[in-house]
Amino acid sequence: MKLPDATPPSRETCAAERHVPDLLQRFLLRLETAESSLEVWRLIVALGRELQLPFVDLISASSWRDWKKTRFIRTSYDASWLSAHNSDPELARWSYFRSHAMDHLTPIAVGLEFLDEYKPLPEARVEVLRDAARRGMRAGYSVPLRYNAPPQAALITFGGDHSRRDMLTIINAHGWTLTTAALTGFQRYMYHFGREFPERNRITPKQLELLELIGAGLQDKQIADRLRVSVSAVRQRLSALSQNTGMTSRAELAALAMSLGVLPDPLNRPGDAEAQILVEMDEGGAVLRPTVVL
Repeated sequence: MKLPDATPPSRETCAAERHVPDLLQRFLLRLETAESSLEVWRLIVALGRELQLPFVDLISASSWRDWKKTRFIRTSYDASWLSAHNSDPELARWSYFRSHAMDHLTPIAVGLEFLDEYKPLPEARVEVLRDAARRGMRAGYSVPLRYNAPPQAALITFGGDHSRRDMLTIINAHGWTLTTAALTGFQRYMYHFGREFPERNRITPKQLELLELIGAGLQDKQIADRLRVSVSAVRQRLSALSQNTGMTSRAELAALAMSLGVLPDPLNRPGDAEAQILVEMDEGGAVLRPTVVL
């Protein structure tokens, strides 16, 4: 699998955009037009395979302060063999995600080929790296990621069957591309992943309408009046919405409405008041100025 050729490109680029590696530009141009989290994922995997790093995985946790709260894991390969290794919490905490990415932002070389360059690992964790090497994942490149609404840590790893020397050659030649692709790809992945929440959880249009009104702070009687239905009907919809989302409180549902974009961001809410922009200058202090529309 290779990235689709950018000729003709998905859009016309200006000369100032072309001072980046061709492979990175092709990836970003395709990323701009991706319409789902699955499409984004396929682009990331295609990039890895084009660089002979076919083993790609993405792990995400809802809070990097509590590593037990894993949100999701996605891999380009059958990773079922890892289940036995990670069933032991003490062993799992020594993964690259939990021992590095939850606390740091620096990309790292990973795998058995770089064992001597990483912090000391328990022998049981070293055996995981040996097992991975036997399966074609001898070396790789991992990029820590952050997503702050809600607080979340993640890690994208590109791996392959390479010696230390060959992996370093790939990193030196394409590290910029891999890092940028991981950062932008993850951001775009999470954007679509959030938008797909209603479909993934079978939330109906009527339930989305209810979610918007709950997020706006309306109570059951007010919602019933607005929708011209009975209070009982409102509560039935609310019960179904709670079952589909796993959220039981109105505060959680209101937060969900905000995350899904059903409600406007309160920090960037449109209004009639004259917009202002904060101008901060290291040598000149800070001022609030009216926004100038050209």
